[in-house]
Amino acid sequence: MTTPQKPVLSPFSAASTATEVMAGVNLAGHLAVVTGGYSGLGLVTARSLARAGAQVIVPARDPDRARKALAGEEGVSVHGMDLIDADSIQAFSAQVVGRGQPLSLLINCAGVMAAPLARDVDGHESQFAINHLGHFRLVCGLWPALVAARAARVVAVSSRGHQIAGVDFDDIDFIHRPYDKWAAYGQSKTANALFAMGLDQRGSGQGVRAFSLHPGQILTDLGRHLSSAEIAAFDVFDEHGQQKVAPEVGLKNLEQGAATGLWCATSPALNGKGGVYCEDCNIAPVNDAETGRKGVASWAANPEFAERLWSISEEWTGMSL
Repeated sequence: MTTPQKPVLSPFSAASTATEVMAGVNLAGHLAVVTGGYSGLGLVTARSLARAGAQVIVPARDPDRARKALAGEEGVSVHGMDLIDADSIQAFSAQVVGRGQPLSLLINCAGVMAAPLARDVDGHESQFAINHLGHFRLVCGLWPALVAARAARVVAVSSRGHQIAGVDFDDIDFIHRPYDKWAAYGQSKTANALFAMGLDQRGSGQGVRAFSLHPGQILTDLGRHLSSAEIAAFDVFDEHGQQKVAPEVGLKNLEQGAATGLWCATSPALNGKGGVYCEDCNIAPVNDAETGRKGVASWAANPEFAERLWSISEEWTGMSL
């Protein structure tokens, strides 16, 4: 049954923190994988899951950096993996599945934003290749372990940036149109939301539910490709050079930013639900009023687009569930 893209009763809000969302959550005996789990939102997410008792695996393009960031965290292990490298994703997935342990949670935090034009070895634009195709490959590779959990959740960290652009199915890779780093980012974030819809449609019958979300506007290493002028335009700093925290308008700290993803991963309010885009620890409404608004654009909550994207992803990766 399709889950309505409408808010549910939730005790949490835009200001809620990871600590508040995870209070009383017991993940002992559960295995989780967190991409990007060694910086920014991913680091808070990995730590929160581990402190709730989960065994957490963090795949990392830079394992040494990841191990330094996660030093001292019990229950967390780091393994090499690069989301733009299909072979490394396959090797990592085989390693996890080979453990013979069900995978209860997969939280996809890793990504790039507004990067200069680059392509993977198959010629696909890098933001789409990393943010979407890499995670698509990962889910396909980990599928046996997810199904084995019988009640797994896959969480795709999208962004309000999806409102910039839908998926241009006629020219995803910017072959015929001029490259625009923000359009490419928006397209990849729309793909994250559509991916969750497509995955939930396929996985719900086997106990695998999927969600996407906007974490909030938080300046992290994700903004490494931005100029000082571009960062200033976001108006995220106060007069003292400190990041503003005003969750009611989307400006959050890391603890608040990680809360919605953790809510998607663990909340009993979402039992029996899936395929929806969430925000501020709740299911977001559909809203096409203007860019930068709260809510999900209709093009990122369209089941026909989700199916079209799924078919393309299978064709381009040569993988399926």
